[in-house]
Amino acid sequence: MPSAPDLFSYRKHWAHKFGTAPELPISRAEMDLLGWDSCDIVIVTGDAYVDHPSFGMAIIGRLLEAQGFRVGLIVQPDWTSAADFQRLGRPNLFFGITAGNMDSMVNRYTADRRARSDDAYTPNAEPGRRPDRSVTVYAQRAREAYKGVPIVIGGIEASLRRIAHFDYWSETVRRSVLVDSKADLLIYGNAERALVELAHRLARGEPIESIRDLRGTAFVHRGPLPEDWTVLDSTRLDMPGPLKLHNDPYEDDPRCEQRAEGVPVVAPMPRAERDKTVIRLPSFEQVRDDPVLYAHASRVFHLETNPGNARALVQAHGERAVWLNPPPIPLTSSELDRLHELPFTRRPHSSYGEARLPAWEMIRHSVIILRGCFGGCTFCSITEHEGRIIQNRSEDSILREIGEVRDRAPGFTGTISDLGGPSANMWRLGCRDPRIEAACRKLSCVYPDICRNLNTDHGPLIQLYRKARAVPGIKRVLIASGLRYDLAMRSPAYIRELVTHHVGGYLKIAPEHTESGPLSKMMKPGIGIFDRFKELFDRYSREAGKEQYLIPYFIAGHPGTTDVDMLNLAVWLKRHKLRLDQVQSFLPTPLAIATAMYHTGRNPLKRVSPNAESVPVVRGMRQRRLQKAFLRYHDPENWPLLRQALKDMGRADLIGNGKRHLVPSFQPPGTGGTPEGRRAPAMNRRTTPALPGRPKPARRRSV
Repeated sequence: MPSAPDLFSYRKHWAHKFGTAPELPISRAEMDLLGWDSCDIVIVTGDAYVDHPSFGMAIIGRLLEAQGFRVGLIVQPDWTSAADFQRLGRPNLFFGITAGNMDSMVNRYTADRRARSDDAYTPNAEPGRRPDRSVTVYAQRAREAYKGVPIVIGGIEASLRRIAHFDYWSETVRRSVLVDSKADLLIYGNAERALVELAHRLARGEPIESIRDLRGTAFVHRGPLPEDWTVLDSTRLDMPGPLKLHNDPYEDDPRCEQRAEGVPVVAPMPRAERDKTVIRLPSFEQVRDDPVLYAHASRVFHLETNPGNARALVQAHGERAVWLNPPPIPLTSSELDRLHELPFTRRPHSSYGEARLPAWEMIRHSVIILRGCFGGCTFCSITEHEGRIIQNRSEDSILREIGEVRDRAPGFTGTISDLGGPSANMWRLGCRDPRIEAACRKLSCVYPDICRNLNTDHGPLIQLYRKARAVPGIKRVLIASGLRYDLAMRSPAYIRELVTHHVGGYLKIAPEHTESGPLSKMMKPGIGIFDRFKELFDRYSREAGKEQYLIPYFIAGHPGTTDVDMLNLAVWLKRHKLRLDQVQSFLPTPLAIATAMYHTGRNPLKRVSPNAESVPVVRGMRQRRLQKAFLRYHDPENWPLLRQALKDMGRADLIGNGKRHLVPSFQPPGTGGTPEGRRAPAMNRRTTPALPGRPKPARRRSV
């Protein structure tokens, strides 16, 4: 893995003499109290300001403050004019633009494209406080407010739109957000390294248009590609037609005994040569007009995401091109520790008074212990944003933060609500050999099977749990993050520890489906592993004298899913006496592999060609409602829809009033008019639980 300067090794900017702000200022009056005449950096965000390490604007703001810069925040501005973007004055270095912790479109609309009635990142959950495609709108308004100030965009919305991408809400392929926003630089993924170096270089007087070598950044390139770079056409690496064979990078190292089927072999090259190589993706115009090329571009893009071997990418947009530098180098444990131990107040800004902030209330008593996910689930955005290499905090730092929560978190009663991250049980798991990790091009370390080179020892995590429980003043430590149960099966001792001490009656896991068709497109394990995990969960619960339950999550409408698959899942649910209250329809988010399947009907997990495997795709609202209704087969509102579907499928034998039937033949009075996906009249509308993936947990689930 390439090396990188320590995040905290830079000489501090001169403004560090102002000291640490009690809260990062969100108004000119607060700046005056701090003695500031101006801000060096102004961050514009679509979220309310919560000074907590789970919120992007806080962790970036506090990090830049630790580097000596004066950082102000413009939170949830009025975007109808540029006036609100001038509230803190002209920034000395740059505007940092982010939509917030969530993509603004996911935040505002359901999978059925209906507007949500609340926003968990806004005081009192008030909806409508941010525009659609917030990054683009904010960047344009900031440019109007102060011409000539560099615009840097980032966060998950910009990160997932860094190249041409399918937009589910408009059913079109859109250009890179760089082009639409006219930003000077895009920082994707975990932004700390790039932002710190960028700020120091700008402070030294370097113009932003000359800063083109930062990992984890993208920019608009004009003119011909540099002559001293080797340009590889992506269609030469993996494309319809004869495949140009290269040496297998795994051949030279016999310890790497496993590689994913279908991963193209790519010639290993010296670092100096690889660092001067750029892969040319099909242009925006090509992927917009040709689904095969879109799927191909998605495949190549995801194969170039390992920081140890990724090469630069370039994609033409008309006469311009979007240039992506390789991904950022993961943070070390010491860097991640110092980042989380910056002087956060751990609460919303004082100006919000007694207003409720649901996203903060959900996580205020939790502790993040890791970043990243090597699961590679095709529907999830975590790996595109945080990467597949796990970044771990140290045990001592985690225990210190537990003490901070105990002593400073409002309303703390002794229960840590979560020790987790994208996945609860990937802490300290990773490749056994750094050289293999740096060379690997697999999309997942756990699919189709757990890689032989993956360390799956849960012993350190068990010890962490025990030490966390032993912290004075801590009564309980719960695990609320999604659990990767196929990994947990490698350590029955971990399952016993978890079930005995850390389950608050319910444990969330995500088998997602029972049928091999959709599971293979999700890159998820077979349902048999869930069955074996449930056996251990139930056994250890009985031994502990506790009545505890698993809450399984399933997805309807995922690419590769047929109506028969959903019927089989419904039968499985009834056989296991499971009645789901929280169900989810597949929502195609930008850049995800599953989104490429949805848009193109092809499978980028394998070599893409016009004659390649066709993937069943659920598009029409009626079929989406039907597939979702199968997950809630027990709801009388869905019975008329399911009865007709069962008749059409030749499975009328499942209609009846016996135990073997899926849907009763009778209909309770006053029901059946509002199946899944249809809203009840306002006076009769029922309050339904939040869907998995809603903004409540301050991040998307990954497993």
